[in-house]
Amino acid sequence: MTRLHNPVLRGFAPDPSLVRAGDWYYLANSSFEWFPTIPIHRSRDLAHWEYAGHVEGAAPGDSLAGVPDSGGIWAPSLSWDGERFWVVYSVVRSVGTPYFDLDTYISTAPDVSGPWSPPRRVPSHGFDPALFHEGGHVWVLNLQNDHRPGGRRFAGIVATELDRETLTPVGTTHLLLQQDRLIEGPKLLKRNGWYVLVLAEGGTGFEHGVRVARSRNLTGPYELDERPLLTSRDDPAWPLQKAGHAELVETPQGEWFLSHLTARPLRTPEGLRCPLGRETAIQAVTWDADGWPRLGHGDPRPAVTAETPQHRRPVRGAGLHSACGYRRVGATSPHRAAPDNAPPYHTLRSPAAPNWTDDTTRPGWLRLRGHHGPDSLWSHHLLGRRITEHHTEAQVTLQAAPTTFTQSAGLLLWYNTSAYYALDLTWTEPEGESQHGQQWQDAGRTVLALTTRDEPETRRAAVQEVDATGPLTLGVTVHRADARFWYAADGPRHPIGPPLDFTRLSDDHGTRLRFTGAMAAIHAVDLVGASFTADFTDFRVTCTPA
Repeated sequence: MTRLHNPVLRGFAPDPSLVRAGDWYYLANSSFEWFPTIPIHRSRDLAHWEYAGHVEGAAPGDSLAGVPDSGGIWAPSLSWDGERFWVVYSVVRSVGTPYFDLDTYISTAPDVSGPWSPPRRVPSHGFDPALFHEGGHVWVLNLQNDHRPGGRRFAGIVATELDRETLTPVGTTHLLLQQDRLIEGPKLLKRNGWYVLVLAEGGTGFEHGVRVARSRNLTGPYELDERPLLTSRDDPAWPLQKAGHAELVETPQGEWFLSHLTARPLRTPEGLRCPLGRETAIQAVTWDADGWPRLGHGDPRPAVTAETPQHRRPVRGAGLHSACGYRRVGATSPHRAAPDNAPPYHTLRSPAAPNWTDDTTRPGWLRLRGHHGPDSLWSHHLLGRRITEHHTEAQVTLQAAPTTFTQSAGLLLWYNTSAYYALDLTWTEPEGESQHGQQWQDAGRTVLALTTRDEPETRRAAVQEVDATGPLTLGVTVHRADARFWYAADGPRHPIGPPLDFTRLSDDHGTRLRFTGAMAAIHAVDLVGASFTADFTDFRVTCTPA
């Protein structure tokens, strides 16, 4: 047997969909407003996972420009029909309104590495769709949304049969289950003559859980199990919180396992906060005498460790290995995956395009061209890496020559457009002179500016004049809730600004809905000419498991 350590995918890996094809297990995760769309990992033993690619082209037109923070691609569901992989997902364009304004798409591929077929739209009742394959038939399951005044946003689970080739509806849509408590994220399987419906319950926060229903007929009626299969909502001291959104899979040996999302909170004076976002965990499952699934350790709270079947050819890595690691930004193009098969850089709302970068003759350097500012929903030139542990250090070496306050480049701790910390090299007026927009004058200073964005406030936490004729190294050290920025120029590190609260970059802070996770990132901004460039090298994000 092999022992896994949860979470198996650490840092911003929510809404896992687990499927087995032969001897391989595959996990797909939500990507929201980020590219690459729908990352996929694979494993032979459920404990050790490697990046296997992503669903290229999942966003129609390869663009999510304009989608709100935490909008975009929600809850993909991956399946295998014996011949090809299928993925169904929704592109959500409204968050926090009665209307989700979404479209649900299906794409298929002979292998998870592609090529994926162009996405085709199918009935789009709500988010969190899933597919069920049986006897050559394919059904799409979904949440039903009632947007009307007095209606329920989570108005039950529905299923529609689709023509396998055209993906058009066959017959009518069937209501499978409704209940007063919020249910979503349906996954359907068949075992011992029962159609087993696995449901996310209670929302995706600390009240999250998993409930199971079953029926002898696919279209119902469904009987709901009185006991939750999985939840940590009754024990706020448990190390794995927010447990929910699950999927069952059977091994070739007839054993059962469950993938689910979870989070590792930090305890703060304001309550539990999870800056690493929602992550992916795996649990062993047994079936009781009445035919209901139960966690193998006999407790609905998620286990931190579990035993999985050992395969003769495990993949690289280890269950506690951080996905961050060292990365030299200039040595790997932002337009493709790294040669070591690690996940590529993440970009916002579009893939990194050729007009983002300029050629440079400096080996090991990347020249990034500036565009919109960090609050933009359209064209912010940013390259990010997931933060996977509460002990993390990020740094980058930068060289640039901004000549106006509309030009900047630097290092960020990023959650979204209304929650970030940015240490930027930029221009400001001469010392003692007020801000009055005279950036076209020769006089001025090159400075490092530490900016904090915390809805609805943006403020300067520190400004430090620097000599930018040579490269500068910018860095941030995160220790649990404490984030401290620093800089260096061929010498010791110099702190800049006060300690900042890392937990403000989490799902659990602020007034808006948040569903992603913290990133370390580099970016360049040019609000006027879109021609200012900055050179970066040695971008490192080192995450240390506790």
